[in-house]
Amino acid sequence: QVQLVESGGGLVQAGGSLRLSCAASGRTFSRYAMGWFRQAPGKERDVVAAISWSGVSTYYADSVKGRFTISRDNAKNTVYLQMNSLKPEDTAVYYCAADLSGMPHRNQHEYDYWGQGTQVTVSS
Repeated sequence: QVQLVESGGGLVQAGGSLRLSCAASGRTFSRYAMGWFRQAPGKERDVVAAISWSGVSTYYADSVKGRFTISRDNAKNTVYLQMNSLKPEDTAVYYCAADLSGMPHRNQHEYDYWGQGTQVTVSS
């Protein structure tokens, strides 16, 4: 069993930055791929970024390329999402997820464990 706890969300003005963190329990964190997803009101949950177990491979949605960076610290059992140049359309609940395959999948159905989410609100 893996427990994931997100933090770092909040209210920020357009153009600002936030860094989300996702702390994972368990001894095998370094084997999991990790993903960040988001869900805006009335919309489906979509992938934002994903990172392989080693950190070598990453994936970004087109809408966040060049603005967001996913990273991980396996010694701290934590994955991060640095979000820069935030836009109002980035407003959503952000979730982290763990994929036991170790590969950075885009499809949310590939992920085995989910956090509870953290709200990010970007004002114009």
